[in-house]
Amino acid sequence: MKLTRRDFRKLLLPLVATLMLFLTAGILAWWSHAETKGAAQERQRAAEGKTRIEARLRQFHSEETELKERGLLLKRLQDSGILGEERRLDWMEQLRNTQRDLRLPGLKYEFAAQAPLNRTTPSGYAWFNSPLRLQMRLLHEGDLLNALEHIQREARAMVIVRSCQLAPPTTAGERREFVAPLNADCNMDWLTARQPSARN
Repeated sequence: MKLTRRDFRKLLLPLVATLMLFLTAGILAWWSHAETKGAAQERQRAAEGKTRIEARLRQFHSEETELKERGLLLKRLQDSGILGEERRLDWMEQLRNTQRDLRLPGLKYEFAAQAPLNRTTPSGYAWFNSPLRLQMRLLHEGDLLNALEHIQREARAMVIVRSCQLAPPTTAGERREFVAPLNADCNMDWLTARQPSARN
């Protein structure tokens, strides 16, 4: 059977149409895949950006919390008298108040000259020590503990007790009075801190 041009066109036309249909479907599939891939990459970039922003926010909140905590600590140190200049007159007044409040029969004190504890600290503050020798006449051992607790609580400094010795009175006159059967001799450190620039 011989095909005429007309018959050939009739056969070719559906073939071309089918080919065009497959080609169009292929292009649409490729375009759809490219769009899906692009959208997935865009979503991934957006997710990574969101993760970076959230990490920065967490860091910001962490630094903000740390700054607030440092600020509160700084305020507590300033309010307690630990941060700042030596307040020797206030300390002496407090020791007299301790004797009066606890009704101790006798109290003598002597502060030595203030001296730096170290040259530098990681926090940027320099610590200073004002050594104190404290002598008390006591009615019993409990007076010593009460006095030390009272001093550490009320002091406008950080007070560290280095040593305390209890002994009966050494002179005959003190024994005859029998008012205070114990003498206490304590060595203490009164610590304060300040910024290095404030030392000058």
